[in-house]
Amino acid sequence: MATDAKKLQPIIIKRVKKGGHAAHGGAWKIAYADFVTAMMAFFLLMWLLGSTSEGDKKGLSDYFQSPLKVAMQGGSGAGASQSVVNGGGNDLTQSAGQSKRGNASDAKTKKNAGEQAKAARAAQDAQKLSELSAKISAIISNTPKLAEFSKQIQLKMTPDGLQIQIVDDQKRPMFDSGSASVKPYMGDILREIGIALVDVDNKISLDGHTDQTPYGAGARGYSNWELSADRANASRRELVASGMPDEKIARVMGLASSVLLDEDNPRSPTNRRISITVMTREAEERLLGPRRAEVITETNTAPVQN
Repeated sequence: MATDAKKLQPIIIKRVKKGGHAAHGGAWKIAYADFVTAMMAFFLLMWLLGSTSEGDKKGLSDYFQSPLKVAMQGGSGAGASQSVVNGGGNDLTQSAGQSKRGNASDAKTKKNAGEQAKAARAAQDAQKLSELSAKISAIISNTPKLAEFSKQIQLKMTPDGLQIQIVDDQKRPMFDSGSASVKPYMGDILREIGIALVDVDNKISLDGHTDQTPYGAGARGYSNWELSADRANASRRELVASGMPDEKIARVMGLASSVLLDEDNPRSPTNRRISITVMTREAEERLLGPRRAEVITETNTAPVQN
């Protein structure tokens, strides 16, 4: 019976049916976007290469072959051209051109060298003017005509140079009252100073000063301004008469009572004075300009040909 039951048991056959391909999703879209991006980058590169000169291409090639050499030693790198690729170098604020590392240090070196040269020139001027002051003091002491007026001659070092002031005195005025006529002893003082300044290369500035006493004929338009200018110009003529070249004088100016020597006593005779300033090179440059002062210096220091 058992054998018959096995014979009657049905046989089950399992068959697996193969279906169609499953959907791939959106992976192909990502691949296509990458392809389009790569093509855009390729065409952009082609455009850049087409609009860049051969020299700029050489600079790009050199930079990427040895970037440290360009950065440390300088040279034409990727940013050294005025091309569509702006900037580059150590200075990110540059909009065009590569800034070499040595540029800042070179500029600083030049600035320091200029300052050192300026300081050396100022020291040389100070020494020369100090020697000139001692020379004029010796002339005043050793000249009988000038010794008695030593109190009226004041020497002072100022930022503009050596200032020689000839101050008026109540008993010994330098000019006639209200006039630009030079007194004889004033002429002697100016001529001796002029002789001392003949060999000096520096330019001269002449200023005339008055006190605050109003000029008597001011109603006619002539005032202390004109009087101080006329007195300064009369002093210039005395200096030139001593042999000092007229070209050495850079400025003749009348200041009236605008710069008082004795501010507490505006009408004091000491405010009536003539100021002769032997200017430093820096003062010459401020007054005449750097190039003009340089030309004058070269002319004064040029050797004389017989």
